[in-house]
Amino acid sequence: MQLRHLGRVPYAATYQAMQRFTAERSGDTPDELWICEHLPVFTQGLAGKEGHLLAPGDIPVVATNRGGQVTHHGPGQVVAYPLLDLQRAGYYVKEFVFRIEEAVIRTLEHFGVTGHRVAGAPGIYVRLDDPFSHALLAQRPQRRAAGEGPAQPDFTGLGKIAALGLKVSRHCTYHGVALNVAMDLEPFARINPCGYAGLRTVDLPTIGVHASWDEAAAVLGEQLVRRLAP
Repeated sequence: MQLRHLGRVPYAATYQAMQRFTAERSGDTPDELWICEHLPVFTQGLAGKEGHLLAPGDIPVVATNRGGQVTHHGPGQVVAYPLLDLQRAGYYVKEFVFRIEEAVIRTLEHFGVTGHRVAGAPGIYVRLDDPFSHALLAQRPQRRAAGEGPAQPDFTGLGKIAALGLKVSRHCTYHGVALNVAMDLEPFARINPCGYAGLRTVDLPTIGVHASWDEAAAVLGEQLVRRLAP
């Protein structure tokens, strides 16, 4: 996988570049991982509902073809776009999501923070009362009994630190994951993050951890390259 650091780039142009790369790639095209940060923007997924955009104000809203609802990107957030041929990699979308989340969990572990999955809600979360605790969450994903419906997400006591939204076209992926390192969190109050009213969004300083964007980007990039390998 070729790792490319794009710097701070506009979202719309990067989105178009991902689409173009995916449309033009062949079975021999090497996979790439793009690491960047964006100017302030709200992005709306295919299932996005206008009601989750509460007061966007002067921040532009871009409709996209990724999964999920509305989220925010801005300076101080590490955004990673894996452009991957899943057929060649040898695993399916569900495992792809798991591997991305695992890379985020390991990145947080590098900074002493314990990241958690929540049943029914993609992304990574941290305990607000003790972000360094290794205790298992009651609301973690667990095997369902026969006939049991999908879990309803429970965010009690949690803050979301990484959001995930993906698109797969002809077995090839784009869009990706965003990790909040040290950013202005106010715009998240202008939306229902990922479609959940009242879901608190946090970054590393919120939970008492201070790291540079460059360090977090390097760790997340290395983890993604390692964990997305065939």
